[in-house]
Order: sequence, then C-alpha cells, then structure tokens
Amino acid sequence: MSRLPVADRRTVRRALRDLIGRHRRSVGIVLALHAAAAVAGLAPPWLLGTIVDRVSAGAGVATVDRLALAIGGCVLVSALLSRYAQYAGHRFGERAVAELREEFVDRTLGLPVSVVERAGSGDLATRSSVDVSTVGTTVRDVVPTIVIASVQLTLLFGAVFLLHPLLGLVALAGLPSIWAVTRWYLRRASSAYLAEGAASAELTETLTTTAEGARTVEALRLADDRIRHGTTRIALVWRARRATLALRTVFFSVVEASYPLPVAMVLLVGGYLLAEEMVSLGAVVAAALYLQQAIDPLDRLLQWTEQAQRGFASFARVLGVGLVPPEPPGTVATSRGERLVVREARFSYGGGRDVLHGIDLEVHPGERLAVVGPSGAGKSTLARLLAGIDAPRRGVVSIGGCPVTDLDPTERRRRIALVTQEHHVFIGSLRDNLAFAAPDASDEQMRSALITVGADWHADLPDGLDTALGDGARQLGAAEAQQLALARLVLADPHTLILDEATAALDPTTARRTERALAAVLVGRTVIAIAHRLNTAHDADRVAVLADGRITEIGSHDELVTAGGAYAALWHSWHAHDHPR
Repeated sequence: MSRLPVADRRTVRRALRDLIGRHRRSVGIVLALHAAAAVAGLAPPWLLGTIVDRVSAGAGVATVDRLALAIGGCVLVSALLSRYAQYAGHRFGERAVAELREEFVDRTLGLPVSVVERAGSGDLATRSSVDVSTVGTTVRDVVPTIVIASVQLTLLFGAVFLLHPLLGLVALAGLPSIWAVTRWYLRRASSAYLAEGAASAELTETLTTTAEGARTVEALRLADDRIRHGTTRIALVWRARRATLALRTVFFSVVEASYPLPVAMVLLVGGYLLAEEMVSLGAVVAAALYLQQAIDPLDRLLQWTEQAQRGFASFARVLGVGLVPPEPPGTVATSRGERLVVREARFSYGGGRDVLHGIDLEVHPGERLAVVGPSGAGKSTLARLLAGIDAPRRGVVSIGGCPVTDLDPTERRRRIALVTQEHHVFIGSLRDNLAFAAPDASDEQMRSALITVGADWHADLPDGLDTALGDGARQLGAAEAQQLALARLVLADPHTLILDEATAALDPTTARRTERALAAVLVGRTVIAIAHRLNTAHDADRVAVLADGRITEIGSHDELVTAGGAYAALWHSWHAHDHPR
C-alpha cells in the first residue's frame, strides 16, 4: 500500500494565505471588531485604578458612582463588540470550511483510480473526515482566536508600559520561560501530529478491510489473526498519542507555572515605586489587573497553539491529496476504430514481480470474448489494462491503433466501461444512482435499463425511482446492488464493455437470466467477460484461457473442448458439477 503525499510547510502556509486572501474583507471586519472590543476592555482596569486614586485623594460617592457607571458601559460595549466579532468570525469560518470541503472533493474525484486503490481506503477516509473536520475547527476557531489573542496581549502589555516603563519591563518576567517551552514544543509537535494522523489512518484501514471482509475472515478462521493485526495498529495509535500527550504535558505545565510570575513582580516593583512616590496606588492596581486580564488571552493563545499544530498537520494531509498528479489528459482526442489489441504486455504491481507475462490478444469490434482461468491467473489485471486504469510495464494495449492510456480520459470512459463484482449504492434516490451513468436519461429509459438486467424488484419500491437508498433508507442486497451497477452500464451505452465477474453476486438462475437479457442489449458491442461461470464462456465467440499470467489457449468453445486441453478439463469438471446426472 502506498500512502498519499503530505504537503510541506511552505505549501500549507501559502494555502492558508490564499484562503485568508480570498476572504480579506471578512477577516478585516473580524479583526476590527475584536480590536475595538479589546480597546474597550482596556478601560475598566484604568478606571478602577482611577477610583483608587480619587478615593485616596478624598473623592466622594458621586465620583465613584460616575466612574463605576463608566466601567459598566465599557464592559457592555466590549461584550457587544465581542459578540458581533465572534458572529462574523464564525460566518467567515463556515464559508472557508465549505470551500475547503468542495476543493477536497474536487481533488479526490480527480485522483487516478489506481492511486486511490494503492493508497487504500483508510488513508483517504481519514483525510476526508477527521482531517477536514480538524482543519475546519482550525480555520473557524483557532486562527481567529490566535490573531485576536495576540492583539489583546499587545494592547494589555502596551497599557502597562504606559502606566510606567519599569512596570512594563517586569510584566515581561514570565515570557522567557513561555517562549522557550513554546519553541521546544513547536519543533516537535508537527512531526508528532503527522505521525499520529498516519497511525490513525492505518488503524482505519485495518478496521475497514476487516469489516468489509468479515465473511471471508469467518470462513477462513482468520479472526485471531485480524485481532492481532488490529491490536498492533491500536498499539501504534496509542504510542503516537502518548507521544503528543507527553509534549502537551511539558508545554502546559511550564506555561501555567509562568502565569503568576508577572503579577508578583509588578506588585513587588510597584510597591517599591509607590514607596518612592514614582507611581500612584491606582497605577499599580491597574497594572496588576491588566496582567491578570492578560492571562485569559495568553492562555487561549497557547492552548489553541496546540490545536493549531493539529490543524496544520491535518491541513498538510488534506492538501497532500492535491499533490498527486492528476490523471493525464491524454494526447489523443479519439481513436480511429474499436479494435482492441494487446502486444507483449507485461505488468507488475508496485515494482514487484510480473503478474502478466507477454500477453498477446486481439479483440475485434462486436466480438464477445470470455476470459477464464484459475484465481490469481491475472484476469482482473488484464481487464484493468484493457480499460486503461493501469498501463503495461512493457508492451502496448491499444484501441483503434491508439494506446488506451493515451486517449483523453473522458473519451476513454465513453468508449470502454469496466464493471467489476465490486459495486456501490450511493446515498440518494434510485433515480440519482442511475443518473450517474446518464444524467439526461428519462424515467422510462431508467426503468427499461432496470428491466433489461432483471431488476424486477424496482417495481415493488414504495416510491418507484424516487425511493431513497443507502444508509438510513432502503438497503439493497448484494445481488440487487450488482443489478443496479449493470443497469448503469446499460444507460452509459459504451461500445466496449469489460465485465469482470460482474454477475458474481447473483445466484446462478438470476445470473443466467441477467446475462441473457444483457446479451440482447449488447449485440454489436465488444464484450470482454471475465468469467467464473463457464456458461458465459459457452455463449462467447471466443474463449481465452489465462494461467500464471499467460494466455495458454484461445479459440471458440467447441474448438477448445475438442482440443482436450485445460479448458476442456475445466468445462467437463464444471459441467459435471453444475449438471450432475
């Protein structure tokens, strides 16, 4: 399995700048509102210090009441400005997250099928769910909070300096330890959170594949092996999360211990300055209150810095999907014919040993070719090469004289359709599921396609084509889902069809009926059927026998049976089993 790439720091920073740049007006409004709220929040400590000085000078109740009323007004203004700033910030965040999700879907749909398959579903599923959600939280909450907290801290410490420069200097007493531990943390956090994300993706992959293959696991008694494998993955996740937890434990402990130091230093130095009559008591009180008030934005800044590391690591994983080279646009717009030709094709997965060894094959337009052979012979791999999903390591696979992989992807998919025994029912109506293949198809055409593949069950649906399918709605069985996939094929109407055991989930009677119905529709089209039921081979124009990555026999059914080779033995064995006397 090959992991999808992860974006580097420069790419992440550039993407974040671009995202904020597209919403600069919204960001400007959010910052302006929060800055105004912060300025309004500076007034109460200063006014309280003024009350202390006025009372010390003998001021009466009226003066105190007036200043107290001013404090209340400033608190109200600050609260209102903060409320509208948060509202504007969340609106910006939701718009940005919506754009991010749309871009991620576009990037994902643009990935070559072979890349997705080799990366595995766990990595992509984790990026599309956990990572996108984490980035959403970062954009919506973390980035505004960090920026706002930084502005508030600048104003608060600036206010202490204005009260007295010496008080401003001692107010910075806690910053060296905070700066040192933050730098220590940031140097280690990014790689630690990337490792945690990768471990979570591998665990998701393990759980997904185990759940999908539950019947196989049970049939082959592999439960203990899968439990051991899953336990190993869980241990890796636990170890990765302990590593990030250890970083947070050191980081937050040092930070929390640094908070009281500036207040204590201001009170000590302020007491000395007060004794020397260099500052007033009100100034010392105001400075202490400012520093106490600074703890909240500083705490938010440092706590969200930890979340920001998670967010940036997730952003790097999300952006990494866009770093995969898209499917090549193709150098040829269309081919000159429909004849499929394979010459000396060799192929291997991931640079390993070859699974196809010098395949030579010609499929004429309108011909029905069945490909049979034992499991692992390379039948599905050959189907992928014919469909242009993979390119041969050596040799060529062409249609109409043009290499299949050189065709424009849209043109290739229009000409060649590959239907496997794997199928998917999308959440939505039956009409939505069929419209993927032919968006302009009428209801009558959709019903006709369903009837063609023997999907008579559609007539019993409560809402017909509007019946909702998928999670939380009408669930289709494996056979029904496969018939739905075949109905899409009928609607797509390609010239060349590759059926990779496309009726494997159907019972023999239904499969036979479906194949006969499809045969009537597919007249005049090129059909390559990867067959495990030999009645498909019996009905084909020619049969190719694949063994150990090589074509060992090719000819009509009667010719191969008469030849008495591997196909004849397979046919007699299957015929005796399927039709016992």
